[in-house]
Amino acid sequence: MRLWSLHPKYLDAQGLVALWRESLLARAVLRGNTRGYKHHPQLDRFAAHAQPRLAINAYLAGVHAEAVARGYAFDRTKIGPVKIVEPIAVATGQIHHEWQHLLAKLAVRSPALFEQWRLLDQPTCHPLLRQVTGPVASWERVQEAPGNSVRDFPSIPRA
Repeated sequence: MRLWSLHPKYLDAQGLVALWRESLLARAVLRGNTRGYKHHPQLDRFAAHAQPRLAINAYLAGVHAEAVARGYAFDRTKIGPVKIVEPIAVATGQIHHEWQHLLAKLAVRSPALFEQWRLLDQPTCHPLLRQVTGPVASWERVQEAPGNSVRDFPSIPRA
């Protein structure tokens, strides 16, 4: 499961559809409607929210808005009530980590999108999230070069 912290506008078609499906699965988990994925670490930030169900609905609404902007027919009725909720903090190190991960995927799957986004210094996060200074999330599996810990970066480095 990958619930991107990045704005959905950066995803290719395959990535956006996958995000929609995985976000709906996350919603089912948070509602107690499924037995699987209950302890998936990417759900922690939603489960810790004061209003977890409304938070995942707001997240889904952001994904849906991007789909509509692209002319896709994602079913809005699957989201549930959408209200303004407190944003979820996401660390700049996490944004940077996800950005590198996404660029690697786009380079293979969608070279045109890779070219469009590869020089972007500071990608924006999903509308539900707000950036704060900090490292990569502890639940990420980070490939670290010897002597260079990605978790120690306080902010997104500029190219």
